Amino acid sequence: MERLNQAGYTVQDACQALGISRSGYYASRGPQKIHKTHRTARAVRDVGLIEKIKALKDQHPFWGYRRVRAWLLYREKILVNEKRVRRLMKEHDLMVPRTIYKVKRTSGRSKPRADKPKQFWGIDATKFMIDSLGWVYLVIVLDWYTKKVAGWRVSLRNRSKEWKGALDMAVNLEFPDGVRGKGLKLVSDNGSQPTSISFMKDTSTLEIEQIFTSYNNPKGNADTERMMRTIKEEVLWLNEFETFEEAKEKIDKWLAIDYNKLYVHSALGYRSPEEFQTLYYQEELKEAV
Repeated sequence: MERLNQAGYTVQDACQALGISRSGYYASRGPQKIHKTHRTARAVRDVGLIEKIKALKDQHPFWGYRRVRAWLLYREKILVNEKRVRRLMKEHDLMVPRTIYKVKRTSGRSKPRADKPKQFWGIDATKFMIDSLGWVYLVIVLDWYTKKVAGWRVSLRNRSKEWKGALDMAVNLEFPDGVRGKGLKLVSDNGSQPTSISFMKDTSTLEIEQIFTSYNNPKGNADTERMMRTIKEEVLWLNEFETFEEAKEKIDKWLAIDYNKLYVHSALGYRSPEEFQTLYYQEELKEAV
């Protein structure tokens, strides 16, 4: 006869003392065993997934659970829901710490809003250090609608020449038939490079309208500045470049392929900038027909 514990009480004795039936006792035990079995099976299934998540977090430490799940779903074709990824990342201490921002002063002015590709571009620069060399500069041109980095320039100096080089790359790639008459607007701060005579002369010749942010419109170029932060998190802060050539090669690859072609962008429904741009023109073509 089955013993309930080491004291020697039988199941029948215990059930009689508690006023319950033996069948009720065994029924109450069943779901617990089943639940334990389910938990074990789930843990086994999670092993492979958590290894993939850890590998992603090693490469992208600033990714949250939504972007990790989007990459697994859209790039690796792994059917997994958001709650499961969040649970696993939380259990393994892989969540991104939340940052509490203080309220900032805002102005009554709103920044321009793009409603199609190649309408508003933003241009900005940042710098990073190579110990053996000194400061190295990166200038980018961002399409505000598609979030695509249309042009960029990695260089040892930060002159208007380098800013024009990034803009020329963007224009040549995005407007192969010419940019004149296309209504392109370029947003920047009031720095010495975009306000230089040579830079403004070139934009005027190309019929690109320049829009400058001001001290009372701090969000004027926020899209481009946010993209700079992403570049820092994904490339500049994670690498210790030994040479200029190494830095340029890695930045070029990340912008052209890892970002423009593959990056799962939350603002684009977790599509990459080039996927989003292609989708826009496909939909435009359908409407035209």
